[in-house]
Formats: sequence, structure tokens, C-alpha cells
Amino acid sequence: MRTSLAFLLITATTVSADVLSPQFLGVDVPPHVYDGGWEHFVGGGLAVFDCNGDNRPELYAAGGSNPAQLFVNLSKADIRFQANTPSALSLTGVTGAYPLDVDGDGQLDLAILRVGPDLLLRGGPDCTFAPFPTLNFNSEDHWTTGFSATWESGQALPTLAFGTYVDRSDPDGPFETCGPTVLYRPDGEAHGAPVYLEPGHCSLSLLFSDWARSGRADLRVSNDRHYYVRDGQEQLWAMEDTPRLYGQADGWLPYSIWGMGIASRDLTGDGFPDVYLTSMGDQKFQTFDPSTAGPTWRDATYDRGTTAHRPHIGEDGRPSTGWHAQFGDVNNDGLDDIFVTKGNVEQMPDAAQTDPNNLLMQNDNGQFVETASDAGVASMQKSRGGALADLNGDGWLDMVVVNRGSPLEVFQNTPHDGNWLMVDLSQSQPNRLAIGSFIEVKMDGKVQTREVTVGGGHASGVAGFHHFGLGDAESLQIRVIWPDGKASDWQTANPNQVIRLSR
Repeated sequence: MRTSLAFLLITATTVSADVLSPQFLGVDVPPHVYDGGWEHFVGGGLAVFDCNGDNRPELYAAGGSNPAQLFVNLSKADIRFQANTPSALSLTGVTGAYPLDVDGDGQLDLAILRVGPDLLLRGGPDCTFAPFPTLNFNSEDHWTTGFSATWESGQALPTLAFGTYVDRSDPDGPFETCGPTVLYRPDGEAHGAPVYLEPGHCSLSLLFSDWARSGRADLRVSNDRHYYVRDGQEQLWAMEDTPRLYGQADGWLPYSIWGMGIASRDLTGDGFPDVYLTSMGDQKFQTFDPSTAGPTWRDATYDRGTTAHRPHIGEDGRPSTGWHAQFGDVNNDGLDDIFVTKGNVEQMPDAAQTDPNNLLMQNDNGQFVETASDAGVASMQKSRGGALADLNGDGWLDMVVVNRGSPLEVFQNTPHDGNWLMVDLSQSQPNRLAIGSFIEVKMDGKVQTREVTVGGGHASGVAGFHHFGLGDAESLQIRVIWPDGKASDWQTANPNQVIRLSR
């Protein structure tokens, strides 16, 4: 008890001294609960995307043993949602979902992760969905907990990666019975037979990222050592004609954690993506090291104050369990912050039972301080998936949290000082949303670099406008490095608007 109280006092002093906390207000939304047996201890994500063309993103939330639900966005100044789930989306066994435009028709589609066969559904007008008639996507019965997609060079369709967890059919399980990562590459105008990336180490998050700025996205996989037990690690697959694992000879540093989620963003200003990895215990922040000319990330967790390894409020001093992670500038000061959902797997006695979510705010010297309690978002539920997204079009990032065994939570960010920019990026077919691009925003001599990806987080994906906080900058310059490496010209823009960049 004495240790916990001392920790709380130190944390509160740090927050008040170093950073102004944003303020969020809880929003009443229709009830929704992610629940179920041990196959739904993990997962519990959501897709955030506009499916009716009004520039306000809808929410599609996994339900586990409960039906998944679609919440249509009716927000104006205040955030408001209405449950309106078409039959094609009212599914049980859903662990998460990711939006993407598979066929480049301008309607966002959904990759739906399940305990059972995964689904790829084509989006139609007014949030209607149906199976694709011609893609030849046939999923096997997996326990799927991760997803990512990219467009490889010269392909009209995306390459899809589904991360599987424990192999439920193996009688020797659950320990050391991890399923593979399943890769679907295009074969002409349809997807080919699945390719199994093995060994699989019970993945909980996947992300295609052009980490080297070479024009090719490789596949990062975060794995849960609770089930791979030994001889496993985090993975990075080189997306060659035959995918291969990077090893130490390439510059990859072996790393074994209870991996739950991946977030990626350039925080050092060198143009290369850094990563934040959630885990049981420490949450890991790693900065990219370009000096090795290989896939090398160096641990900077304690240097930056991002460990978030124990509850920051309450009296439970046991280690935290992190799930979804996402970067975003929630106070529009021009510095990216980190949002992390937390919650015990179920009743694991060595981990905190009451484990509040984190909102780590970056200050001017690159350090992060905890503000979730002051901001009003320190949920004590068993949180899983989540999202930062502007839900009401005011230029400020709001928050959504999916909880296991407790209702979905939505928090509205209350605007204050700080300029912003929203970027609507598009190009002609294929890959209409320009996945694999890098957006660069220059202001006051600094450049914010944003890679456009599909994947990461914990079973949760966001598609739509790309948000930049600008601080007090009154003008900026912006350009895009498109997926094929060609750069647009720099153009000048004013803050506090949506800017549409089309190729």
C-alpha cells in the first residue's frame, strides 16, 4: 500500500508539472459488450471507417460470443451513434475488424477476424456489405487475432496477412501449439492459395511497414510468449518472392515479449518509423537505428518514460497487461502521444486486476508523462481494442474503447488551443487509399512523417482522414511520397481544415 501511494504522488506531480492534460467527456452510446470463453480472452477490436459517405466514421465493434454491431455516426457538434447492423455484419465469433478498399471502387470494405473462418466483405452504398464475388478468398477455420494488408509492386489487389493464435485442433495444446501467419497474395484478378509463414509464435498483431523506405513493405509480427513458451520471438518477414525471416545477420535483434499490439510512427524526426509494442508488464518503445542499414530498433522505453508497466492509479501494484496501442496528437500541440488499453486477461493472479488505460503525452523534450486520469479516460474495465479518431469532424481526436465483459466506451475530446490538419489522401485504382505512401508535413523547420498503413493495434483498424496536430503554426507545407516512391511538390496550406490530396 505504501509503495502504491508513493507511486501515485510521483505520477501526479509529474503530470501537473510537465504537460497540460487534454479533457475528454464520456458519451452515451447504445450498449455493446465483447464477451465469451477463453477463445475471446484476446481480441475485442473494432473498425472505424466511413461507410455512408458523410465524412463521419462509423464503428464496427467485435462481440465475441455476442453479435458484432455497426454503430452509424450521427454526430454534429456532439458525438452520437445509433446501432444499425446489417445482417451481413451481425456475426458471432468476431474478434476484430480492419477497413480497407480492396477493389478500389471508392467504398471501404472489411476484413473481419473470427474464431472460425475469416471474412472479406465488399462495402456498398449506405453501409451495406456482401461477399466479394470473384476474389477467391476462402479462409480456413482459424483463431485469428491479427491482420495487415499492403499492395505489392504491380499488383491490382492487396496482399493480406492474417495472424493466428493457438491451434485449437491440436490435442497437445494450448502451449507450444501456435498457428501460422496466413498470407494471401494476388494471383491475377483473384487471391491465390494461402501461404503459411512458419514458425508461427501465437501472433496478436501484424503490420506491413516500409521500415527501410525502400518501396517494399515487410511484415512485422508481435507474438505472445505465454503460448509459444520458448524458442520464439518477435518476427519480421522480408516480403521477397518467397518470404523469409530476418535474422541477426540482417541486423534484426531477437526480442521475446508477451506481445499484444503494434503502433508505428516516426517520433525521432529522421523519417523512419519507430515502434511501440504492448505486452504484459513493460510496454516497449523502440527507435529505429538507420546506421546498421538493416531492420534494427533500439530500446528507448525508459529513456522516453513510456514503460507504463504498472497501474498509474489505484492500489493494485501488480504488472499491467497492455493491448491496443495507437499514436495520435490528442492535444494538437504538434507532438504525437500514445494511447494504450489495459486489462487483465481474465483472472491472472500475477497481473493487475484493476488496470487503467494509459494516455501518455509527449512533451517538448521527447519524454512522455501519464495523463489518463486527469483527462478522464482511465477506464478500469478489462479493455481490449480501441481507436483514436475524429468522430465529429472538429479536428480533435476522440477515443473509443472495447471492453471485455463491460460496455463499449466512447470519449469526446473537448477542443482548446492548438491547430490541426486533416489529410484526405487518394489515387486512382488500384490501391485507391495510397497504402504505402508517406505524408510529410513541414512547419517551423520540423517535419512530421506519417506512413499510410493497414494493420497494427490490437484487432482494431482506422481508415479515413489522416490527422496532424500543428501547435501554434499558422502555415505549413505538405507533400506525399507515393507508394512507387515518386514525390509530389511541396505545397503551402493553412491549418484547421481538411485538405484533399489526389494523385
